[in-house]
Parts: sequence; structure tokens; C-alpha cells
Amino acid sequence: MTSARQLYQYILKGITVYPEKEAQAITFMLLEHYMRLRNIDVLVDRPVAENTAQPDWNTIISRLNDNEPVQHIIGSTEFCGLEFRVSSSVLIPRPETEELVRMVTRDYAEPDKNISILDIGTGSGCIAIVLARFLPHVSVHAWDVSDEALEVARENARQLIADVTFAKQDMLNVTFPLPGNIIQFDCLVSNPPYVTYSEQEHMRPNVLRFEPHEALFVEDSDPLLFYKAIADFGIHHLKPEGKCYVEINEHFGAGTKQVFEERNYKNVEILRDIHGKDRFVRAIWK
Repeated sequence: MTSARQLYQYILKGITVYPEKEAQAITFMLLEHYMRLRNIDVLVDRPVAENTAQPDWNTIISRLNDNEPVQHIIGSTEFCGLEFRVSSSVLIPRPETEELVRMVTRDYAEPDKNISILDIGTGSGCIAIVLARFLPHVSVHAWDVSDEALEVARENARQLIADVTFAKQDMLNVTFPLPGNIIQFDCLVSNPPYVTYSEQEHMRPNVLRFEPHEALFVEDSDPLLFYKAIADFGIHHLKPEGKCYVEINEHFGAGTKQVFEERNYKNVEILRDIHGKDRFVRAIWK
């Protein structure tokens, strides 16, 4: 009879490409997903019956050591307490983006009529779906340029019973009429590509090799490209006093703020994440 602690130690020992604390977290994720074993089960060394079905741990360990993200191996990740399907077609949602969602939910928590939010570059749909779940009084729309990403997002919305209107749209080349014939929104929210190509050398292989570059990177020659497009779109398609929330590159906080200020947005703020880094800009259309 195998025990939970023996399984934990076997998997942990095999993972060699991650620091120990990260390898421990990954091991617990695997045990929870495949065996329904929690941290406490490992601590008390819960027995695992010999006839319990188990995955091919050696293959999983090999994939991890080849830098494949654990989220891709198990096919899902948790975001704001909900489980989202992920694949190589979408970015794996980050904890920082949860803070972005919390900002929006706080500002729109009070029920109001005819509030509409647009998530630009939805990817897995995590932002839009959480907003739809937490703000049932709000109409949520989500765009992405990738058919594959939209397929993942729609499946997540179906699984999580979230009412989101998805559409294919390129923020750098918006086509009209807008999906759903909506002219103006109360809120724009986006986590656009903001990592410059020169920053690749500082990134880990599990990101570079397995996550979609079109959702990550922007040219060094124009690192604020998407923020300019979002701010320009908001000029014509945000209602008066409409708000815009964007996740940003920590190195371009002042520049991103300036993008919105130059376009006459008001109350433009740079907000920090839980690590104390410049991570968000919030602006209000006049």
C-alpha cells in the first residue's frame, strides 16, 4: 500500500528544474488533481489503496522537467476561486490579474442599470467570466483576435455558467459595426501584450516555450502600442465617466499613464500589485 507521503516524496524528488518551494507547490497541485489528496493527507501520511488508479507519474515528471507548465499537464488552473481550462492557445492566468479583477468588482459592486463591461484580449476568458459571475447585474462582453483562444474562453464560460458575449475582434484594427451593435461601454478592462522582446532573456522556458507569444510580446520600438489603441478606442466608445483598467509592464508605468493623460482621460492612476510593483493603470474618461 502506497501512502500520500511516499507519493509526494517520489514526485518531488523527480522534479529537478524548479526551486524547491515551487516544486513542492507543483507536487501538491498534481496530487490534488489526480489523486484528490490534499496537503493534510500528506502531513498525516494517509494510505492510498493499491487498486487506486494513478497516472503515469514518470511521464508527468518528464514533461515537467521539459519545462511544460503543470497547468498544461493537468489542463486547468485556478483563478479567483474558479477552475479554468487552459491550453497553449491562451496565457495561464496570473495572481496579479486577480487584483485587476478585484478592482473592477469593487468599483461596480453596487447594482446599477445597463452597466456594460468590455474585456479586450480575453484569452482564457478569466477576467470576463469572473466579472460575469461576481457582477450578475452587469453585461459583460469579451473580444480576442484568436479563434483558438475564443474556443477555450467559450468552453470556460459554459463550464462555469457565466453569461459573457464573446466576439472575434482585433484591437489594433477594430471592425465596425461593433459586435452586438453596442456603441459605448461603461468600462474597458484589458491585460494586453506588454512584455518587450528584449525581455525574453529574463523569462523562464516554461513561459517562452509553451505560452502564446502573440498574447505576451510587443515590439521594443513601440511597447505601448496596445495601450494607445485601447485609450483611442475609449475616446469614442466609453460613456462619460466611463472607466478603463489595464494591466501594465512595471517598467512603463509612467509612460502608460501619459498615454491616457495625453488623450484627456482624468484621474489617471498607477496602482501597485501585491509585490509593490507598478502593475495597473486606472483612468476615467471625461
